[in-house]
Amino acid sequence: MQQNGRRQALADFLRQRRASLSPGSVDLPPGFRRRTPGLRREEVAQLANIGTSWYVWLEQGRDVHPSAQVLESLAQALRLTPNERRHLFLLAGQPLPPAVSPASENVSPALQQMLDDLNPSPAYMLGRRYDYLAWNKAADGLFAISDLHSDASSPYACNMVWRLFTNPTTRSRPNWEMVARATLAEFRTASARYPADPWFEELVEDLKQVSPEFCQWWPHHDVRRALDGHKVIEHPTLGSLEFEHFTLQVLTNPDIKIMIYTPHAETRARLQRFLEAMDDCDEAGRSASDRKSHQEAER
Repeated sequence: MQQNGRRQALADFLRQRRASLSPGSVDLPPGFRRRTPGLRREEVAQLANIGTSWYVWLEQGRDVHPSAQVLESLAQALRLTPNERRHLFLLAGQPLPPAVSPASENVSPALQQMLDDLNPSPAYMLGRRYDYLAWNKAADGLFAISDLHSDASSPYACNMVWRLFTNPTTRSRPNWEMVARATLAEFRTASARYPADPWFEELVEDLKQVSPEFCQWWPHHDVRRALDGHKVIEHPTLGSLEFEHFTLQVLTNPDIKIMIYTPHAETRARLQRFLEAMDDCDEAGRSASDRKSHQEAER
């Protein structure tokens, strides 16, 4: 994008975001005689703690160069989402800032339903720290993810990177080194976006203590190897399974990754039968539990 076009795009973006906010949404009094919807320019300047004239120049598309600190103040004043914040920095020609680490990561019921609807294609979600956040029944059957959440032996029990380097079953897979190196490269890129998060440093140091391969590969600074593509997974019950693997992002929170394994035709048929058998076992278990409860109630 040419400089003039970039400045005009930045001006348009700021005006649109300002117009979309009401005084009440930013804890300002409503005031009187507002001729246009949204905030006034001086109100945005006040919230961002910058000069009104300087902010007006930004909205006029003048040749001014806001610093990262000013852009951060504007992002907070205009209540920008993480995606809008990134867009603001790109339009201003500034390097992308470190992401603001959210207090928690929640998977909405709609996203969980989307995962469930993908059965028998295994699918799960990873958070910014590569923790398993949600998954469907096919992914649980393939990777036994739910078992991780019942393991209290490690603070990293639900972390994919920790499991990849420490779990004997995972390490025994034929293509383990290729997957481990590619995942490590992706994880290094993700961790660099949170330089103030000590959790990443603690995980790295603990992995160095338990995994010689991690200790050897981490200093290489490999980044962004592709994890997507053709995958062959050896399952102890189902045998060799073939997939095409895709990674998607949640637009409202790009740090959440959706990992989808689309099975080949033969694999899909075996997975479907496997899930039906799991459902039958669950139903039999529930029936046995109901009979036991009924018998105890009659005593």
